[in-house]
Amino acid sequence: MPDPANPPPGAQPLAAAAERRRTLQAAACFFLLLAGYYVLRPVREEMGIQGGVDQLQWLYTGTFVSILAVVPLLSWLVARLRRRAAVPVIYGLFVVNLVVFYALMPRVDAQTQVVLARVIYVWISVFNMFAVSLFWALMADLFSVEGSKRRFGMIAAGGSAGAIVGPLVTGSLAQYLGPVTLLLVAAGLLSAATAGVMAVGHAARSQRGHDEPGPLGGSWWEGFVLLIRSPQLLAISGYIVLYTAISTFLYFEQAHIVKEAVADSGARTSLFAWMDLSSNVLALALQSLATAALIRRYGVGLLLLSVPVLSIVGFAALAAAPVLSVLIGVQVLRRATNFAFARPAREILFTGVSPAERYKSKLVIDTVVYRGGDAVSAWAFAGLSGLGLGLGAIAMVGVPVAVAWAAVARFLGRRASAAQPTSIPGGAARERPAPK
Repeated sequence: MPDPANPPPGAQPLAAAAERRRTLQAAACFFLLLAGYYVLRPVREEMGIQGGVDQLQWLYTGTFVSILAVVPLLSWLVARLRRRAAVPVIYGLFVVNLVVFYALMPRVDAQTQVVLARVIYVWISVFNMFAVSLFWALMADLFSVEGSKRRFGMIAAGGSAGAIVGPLVTGSLAQYLGPVTLLLVAAGLLSAATAGVMAVGHAARSQRGHDEPGPLGGSWWEGFVLLIRSPQLLAISGYIVLYTAISTFLYFEQAHIVKEAVADSGARTSLFAWMDLSSNVLALALQSLATAALIRRYGVGLLLLSVPVLSIVGFAALAAAPVLSVLIGVQVLRRATNFAFARPAREILFTGVSPAERYKSKLVIDTVVYRGGDAVSAWAFAGLSGLGLGLGAIAMVGVPVAVAWAAVARFLGRRASAAQPTSIPGGAARERPAPK
């Protein structure tokens, strides 16, 4: 059966048109997915402050423990269901959870509502990790390596557009609907994203005929084993751990600085929404104008390096002046650069691995490794604060961490360059194996 990734010359225009349609469908799906998440995100940030900025490490720990509990279940589903059926089934489970939260919140007393709000905080953090990881795993399954370089920037731009609409919806409707009803708004957006994922999978299945990948099989712990055995996946894990360390330190700095600078709860929620909106507008502009061109010209290495280098500068600035204006500038620029450059580049790294590594090991990296790094970094921040270090001094600690992160990014970029496709007779392409 013909391979859609390497069609014969006469079929190339049709294959290109099918790839464009699939890209537009995927971008629309990612739009809905991130719009739903960003409806919830500003409310979650305020819940974290109301629960006490000195207690955030416990919410991070709760998120990590929850992920450890959920990973075996989702890995089991991925192993038993067809790969392109597993993603919408898992999304459907998340939608059901939102509806359950909506039904419970008005029916419990005030004290229980506080507990439930913390549960929702953890749930949103867990949901984001699994939903986005599975989406990109599916995209890596549907696009070739070269196709991913052409199209992932556009798909990411669709997500950034959704990340712009989400804060606008929250900012416009929160005062009238309240946070509980916003759970239903998010559930509606995520239901539409689930339908979109099914449509993308169906389009790919139609192009491939009846060559639909079956269940991956294997055990739920296979993702951990494959991760440990792969230098490439271990390097990606190192990149993620250092990314989460920097992100967590900035998040805690943000919570302390915003709490001191802005007294009103509603004003803080509004500030978080505007920060999200600003970073996502900038990310969309960068994705539309620069991402694909930079990948074609320089490869993924430069894009992987972009956020570590910006973080070095940002932490140095915060060490010198840990104030609200500097924090906002660092967070907006860093988030935008991550969404526009680093995230698509990181996902391209998974197009050259096996399906089991793409779904099972990627799920472990994007959830267990990610949130494990979060939890360790949260307690590290609490420990540094307990030693009497101020926000400026803790920001200075982040500089060498960002330097180490840049070194890992450089290593991954070199491996990606070494694995560039090489031409073979007949005009097809194959992957040149990366150095061990």
